[in-house]
Amino acid sequence: MTEQQPYEVVSSYDDFEVRRYPEHVLAEVVVDGEFEDAGNRAFRSLFAYISGDNVSRTKVSMTAPVVQDGPSTKIEMTAPVVQQTGSAAENTHRVGFVLPAGLTEDTAPRPTNSEVHLRTVAESTVAAIRYRGRWTEESYTKHLEELRAAMAAEGLTETGGPRFARYDPPLKPPFLRHNEVLLDVRAV
Repeated sequence: MTEQQPYEVVSSYDDFEVRRYPEHVLAEVVVDGEFEDAGNRAFRSLFAYISGDNVSRTKVSMTAPVVQDGPSTKIEMTAPVVQQTGSAAENTHRVGFVLPAGLTEDTAPRPTNSEVHLRTVAESTVAAIRYRGRWTEESYTKHLEELRAAMAAEGLTETGGPRFARYDPPLKPPFLRHNEVLLDVRAV
């Protein structure tokens, strides 16, 4: 079974929950392309990295989710996100694998592929809405709008760009897939 990124539920609402994620490390790749293709284009390099394509030839356990940011949102490159839209082109995405808890940038294997980078993400408070279905930009955008409306109804303020999180492999039937939209929020 795939390890899942740990978090603490801070508060639950009818349509979403607020979570606190601890500091963690990402292995990430920046890719050009459409929203639906970004994860697939990045997957090969990231999977090779955790399969031993690194300086120490160490295998790293797969951890869920794989996260990317939506293509219509521009985010500063220093924002604490796993995949983000690039500032130069709307179809540039940063896709990342969350590394297992306990690994730091210093203890994680060094990538040999120049496209794979390690980055530490600071502890954050995040609003999350879950849904099932295909990995489409249309579905992502619909759920992002629902999350923003639900947050506004609860008086919560967005503090960073949205991210799309996938928890399941591509072979899993879409109606069984666990997906989420994540938004950084002011700590509650």
